[in-house]
Amino acid sequence: MKPKTLTFSALFILLIIGLLAWGNAGKGGAAAVQGASSTNAPKSSLVAPEVFYDFGTISMKNGNVTKEFAVTNPTAEAITLEAVFTSCMCTTAFIVGPDGGVKGPFGMPGHGGPVPPANELVKAGESRIIRVVYDPNAHGPAGVGQVDRFITLADSSNGTLELEIKANVTP
Repeated sequence: MKPKTLTFSALFILLIIGLLAWGNAGKGGAAAVQGASSTNAPKSSLVAPEVFYDFGTISMKNGNVTKEFAVTNPTAEAITLEAVFTSCMCTTAFIVGPDGGVKGPFGMPGHGGPVPPANELVKAGESRIIRVVYDPNAHGPAGVGQVDRFITLADSSNGTLELEIKANVTP
C-alpha cells in the first residue's frame, strides 16, 4: 500500500471515529436531562400505592393497552399537579378528575408539539387517576421486544413522582 493511501485511510477512520464520538456526546447529555427528573428532583408530596405495572406479553395486533394509577395527596395542603409527561411518543397519559372529567393527552415533550400544562389542583386527602395508554404499534415492526416507559408527574412543591410500565411486545 502506498504511504499516501495509508495516511488518507487513517485520517478518514479518525474522522469517522471523531464524528461518532461527537454525536454520542450529545445523546449522553440528552439522556442525563431526561433522566434527571427521577434521580435529581425531590420526591413529590403526591403518593401512589402502585408506581410500576408490567403488562406482560402483549400483541401489536390487539392494539392499545391501558393502566390506571391512583395518586393521592396525603398532606394537609393542596398540591397542584403542574405537568405530566411521558418518556416516549408511544405512551400518553390522562388525568381523571373526581367528577370523571379527563385532562390530556399528555405525551413526550417535543413530539407533536408542546405538552400542555396539567394545572390540576389536588386538595388535601384527594386522589386522582392517572390513565396511561401504551400504543404497541407506535414504533412499527421494529418495536417488538421488551419496552420500559416512564410517566413523570411534576408538582407545585418542585417534586416529581415517576410511574413505570413494562411490556413484552409481540407482532
